[in-house]
Amino acid sequence: MSIAALPELPLTIARLEAMVFRYPVKTPVRTSFGVMHDRPALFVRVEDTEGAVGWGEVWCNFPGCGAEHRARLLETVMAPLLVQRAFGSPQAAFAQLSDATAVLAIQSGEPGPIAQAIAGIDLALWDLCARRAGVPLWRLLGGAHGRVPVYASGLNPDRPEELALRRHAEGYRAFKLKVGFGEERDLANLTALRAALGDDTPLMVDANQAWSLAQAQHMAARIAPFGLGWLEEPLRADRPWSEWRTLQQGTSLPLAGGENLAGDAAFDAALQARVFTVLQPDAAKWGGISGCWPVIRRAQAAGLRYCPHYLGAGVGLLASAHLLAAAGGDGMLEVDANPNPLRTTLSPPLQRIENGAIDLGETPGIGVEPEPARIADAIASAL
Repeated sequence: MSIAALPELPLTIARLEAMVFRYPVKTPVRTSFGVMHDRPALFVRVEDTEGAVGWGEVWCNFPGCGAEHRARLLETVMAPLLVQRAFGSPQAAFAQLSDATAVLAIQSGEPGPIAQAIAGIDLALWDLCARRAGVPLWRLLGGAHGRVPVYASGLNPDRPEELALRRHAEGYRAFKLKVGFGEERDLANLTALRAALGDDTPLMVDANQAWSLAQAQHMAARIAPFGLGWLEEPLRADRPWSEWRTLQQGTSLPLAGGENLAGDAAFDAALQARVFTVLQPDAAKWGGISGCWPVIRRAQAAGLRYCPHYLGAGVGLLASAHLLAAAGGDGMLEVDANPNPLRTTLSPPLQRIENGAIDLGETPGIGVEPEPARIADAIASAL
């Protein structure tokens, strides 16, 4: 399918602020490569010379000190390139920031953090433009409606069926389990989830790049009988496409990935390899809306299912939701199933999930105004 081109929206930025928050979780969030002992959030606030404000979020889950480091990048590197400068559109600002920091990213060995900082700024600029226009972001981007299917993600390897059932009671109708913790444990968790949720409930798995090709081939055969919607990142994102093709040719499971790809060339290579059924760019990790939108268009034109990756706080989650609503198609929004007031306090649509979907409504922008004092109170009350 085809989606509209992004609109041209001139703006001049007056100021940029970076705000870091942390929620020390009671139950650590585990992946195959690391553990999160708290939930960080790095919010970006931009204001233009007309007084309009927009909010974005920067991916900062790993390493543990990542939020503060990226905040310093925003303040010391990005702000001087952005403030008091006029741009013809958020896309123009995205391109200018990317070009101006390209050599720095190489020299510093930090292409990821720099791209993530730019992505958060881009999200804030689009939110600002939508608020200034008085329309929800999904409508500004050309979407037909604000309804978005959701799925509960991040089910940890310790009794995942208990968390899944709690989220099912809240209205979720699709779920994703983290795997890569050993064959016996992964299979036991899938068995428990199918017993709790039934055979017809959409269920996906995410290996978080845990396996070699041989391990992935073995595990794909073992988990295929569970009727999974997709197998996400079974291989490292930097492995040759030939390995992905070998895996794809030997399994009936749809393969998903894209959260750890960055740049048009990387996504084009993925599309040319024809190994993914589901493409999952993370707009807070690379590209924001300006970078991801063309990627989404190409992916949908190639017949792929667009399901944005997201596992952070509420600002980036809502931006991802509006992006998905605008893009249309049969994609689902990833919503972390684990407790996190930095997500729930800033995601009003999640308070009402009906038949596995949320409605983003008609509030301008992404539909939420982060208030630092309220966020701090929410963290304190959750401890």
